Amino acid sequence: MAILVVGHKNPDTDTIASAIAVADLWTKRGMEAKAIAQGELAPESAFVLGKFGLQAPEIVTDATDQKIILVDHSDLNQSLDNLAKGEVLGVVDHHKLGDVTTPNPLEMWVWPVGCTGTVIKAMYDFYGIEVPANIAGILLCAILSDTVMFKSVTCTDADKAAVEALAKIAGVADVNALGMEMFKVKSAVDGAAPSELVFRDYKDFDMSGNKIGIGQLEVVDLSMLDAHKEALQAEIEKVKADGRHSVFLLLTDIMKEGSEMLIASDDATVVQKAFGVSVDGKSVWLDGVMSRKKQVVPNFEKAFSA
Repeated sequence: MAILVVGHKNPDTDTIASAIAVADLWTKRGMEAKAIAQGELAPESAFVLGKFGLQAPEIVTDATDQKIILVDHSDLNQSLDNLAKGEVLGVVDHHKLGDVTTPNPLEMWVWPVGCTGTVIKAMYDFYGIEVPANIAGILLCAILSDTVMFKSVTCTDADKAAVEALAKIAGVADVNALGMEMFKVKSAVDGAAPSELVFRDYKDFDMSGNKIGIGQLEVVDLSMLDAHKEALQAEIEKVKADGRHSVFLLLTDIMKEGSEMLIASDDATVVQKAFGVSVDGKSVWLDGVMSRKKQVVPNFEKAFSA
């Protein structure tokens, strides 16, 4: 039975690329592995797989009786259902360590870098296994996506070095042009349902016993979302009503390098506590905020624990 390699719910490009790459790496190390996903591909991820000729992973949501490797997460609420009924053999990630526990030792690669793809490139090097050109291409795209083309505060020199190396393997001559092509696809919002946009890149967190949802939409120009904000606000209010204390949606302007945050909360003062900005209405502008992982989640965790 193949080991299942899976990223978080509401998969993004890093989660999908990482699952495919780690499955390839484990298989070449003599342990048959298969990439899966917990949901449908977002438009950017579908574009990336199509560009490099790879198929979307099968959707699986239950870990019962399976051997599992987690990529791009280690939080139970972002993982497969019934994870405790399976066996976690490894974690490959770039986020803070979550609450997944195991009864046995496991292989763990958790690095403070901008993307899981950067960790995986180092793993290929460590094991002396060549990265296939198509997998190099999707890992390259994952790093560009997660670091917002190196503009995010999460970006490190290791991410930039990995992109340079992967671009050579994948035969990508112009990394910036590829990045802009990706973000134009990611920015496409017309015709998409509000629920699709909210959950395109969305995660739930447990903050001092409160269930908090944080989504992010990255666009090349925030004005693209002007006609959608009212529907997006209504959607996050609906998501909040489904047992959450708060739901926040970051509308990130890649070129302006900041985010407007839509707010649905039982106590909007947590926004002021987290970011030092007063809330007048249902949204705030957060200048320079590009990263949910490094600039938003830690701030809210402190605010909720205060």
